[in-house]
Amino acid sequence: LSQLAEEIAQEAKAQVFALRVDCGDARSVREAFEGVLSLGPVEVLVYNACEPRADDAAPAHPTPFLAVTPDAFHRSLAVSAAGAFHCAQQVIPGMVERGRGTMIFTGSSASVTGFAGYSDLSCGKFALRGLSQSLAREFQPAGVHIAHVIIDGVIGERRSPTRSSRAGAGDPPLPAAAAAGADPDAVAQSYWHVHTQDKSAWTQEMSIRSPSFM
Repeated sequence: LSQLAEEIAQEAKAQVFALRVDCGDARSVREAFEGVLSLGPVEVLVYNACEPRADDAAPAHPTPFLAVTPDAFHRSLAVSAAGAFHCAQQVIPGMVERGRGTMIFTGSSASVTGFAGYSDLSCGKFALRGLSQSLAREFQPAGVHIAHVIIDGVIGERRSPTRSSRAGAGDPPLPAAAAAGADPDAVAQSYWHVHTQDKSAWTQEMSIRSPSFM
């Protein structure tokens, strides 16, 4: 995390701090935000957390329902939905007090469709979507912009000029999924657009689809 924070800081020419937190644990989230809020108010919260699948080597591999343990199911709900709940409770009071702020929750195609073999993921993402809709209706009148972004597809490798300049004729080709996946810089721009939208025309839900899922 520290190395990643340093890379981001150098590229953005800004101060970047990395904090390790267990999003499924309320105490861990609270302690992390004690450190965050000591630096100043939170203007933007982007919640991306998702519990990794049991088989990290094949994260897209479905798990038969009868093979999903109760612990794994509850853990998925805790990270996808309860973690977002805990984080939102930490930042909403300050946003309401200032009359501004943005919270973006990252969903997936499993947020709107229950797929066979992904019962744990779908339940957590469905709950996250419901949370975002409820919070939007309650707090957007107070000036807090709350949006749910559905990533419908894969996020590939960065296709920035910097990366392209490093690619040579002898470099191995990108994997098919990465080549057709959404450029993470482009995804970030979509998130930034949501944050900077005029208050008179806020987005509550956005769907981002990579070429591989068109």
